[in-house]
Amino acid sequence: MTSDRDPRENLLLAALPPAELQRLAPLIESVELPAGELLRLSGNTMRHVYFPTTAVVSLQQNLECGSTAEIAVIGNEGVVGLSALAGAESTPSCAVVQCAGHAFRFDTQVIKDEFQRSGPATRLLLLYTQAVITLTAQTAVCNRFHSLQQRLCRRLLQGLDRTQGDELTLTHECIATALGVRREGVTTAARDLREAGVIRYTRGRITVLDRTGLHGRTCECYGVVKNEYERLLGPTAPAMSTCPSRMRPAVNLLPRKAPRPASAPHAVVA
Repeated sequence: MTSDRDPRENLLLAALPPAELQRLAPLIESVELPAGELLRLSGNTMRHVYFPTTAVVSLQQNLECGSTAEIAVIGNEGVVGLSALAGAESTPSCAVVQCAGHAFRFDTQVIKDEFQRSGPATRLLLLYTQAVITLTAQTAVCNRFHSLQQRLCRRLLQGLDRTQGDELTLTHECIATALGVRREGVTTAARDLREAGVIRYTRGRITVLDRTGLHGRTCECYGVVKNEYERLLGPTAPAMSTCPSRMRPAVNLLPRKAPRPASAPHAVVA
């Protein structure tokens, strides 16, 4: 690996014991991901598994009618390509770079082999898989029961958790695709947030001015997902935006020092 970037900028890689990360370092490739790049097409085999650092990737499900909806968003807290670990050669979803940035990647076979070693990386990836299952399930519930403005606030908060600063590179069209709604609805909801002083936006960029205001307008789904990430992954979970009433202590299941004897984790892989 030849890069000025540190693999520990990705929180999953940072959670590995230093010796494990050093062993894997020669197998890591540093890449820049432009916005709009398809990392995986629906039905195609994924050649690499990506660990974003500054890039944000949207996992999307496409319908025959041409409609698309986001099922998960992945940033520096996670990995793109979990299906390969279960032995699946392809999935119906696609992975699209939503915000340009940097990532580290491994050849898919490398990650498969590492998973079979049943070492620290295996436990970490199983726990992360369970967290992503919670994310996708809660997203489905949210899209069914909550208002467009609540869903927009949730998606903006999730974006902030996976980027640095208070600015998101998102068009109204991208948000509409993510939420599975019409662009006009997103424009109306975003205008209401702007008039309330919560956000400011120009073409392709949204700046969050008041995170507390976003929290006050979102639904419980954001907190449910955040709490589950923290319960499962502890310090590897993305930093939560200020929301004291919804936070609870994280349980670190990946100690860096001598671990306590424990049975193998059980995770259901969809």
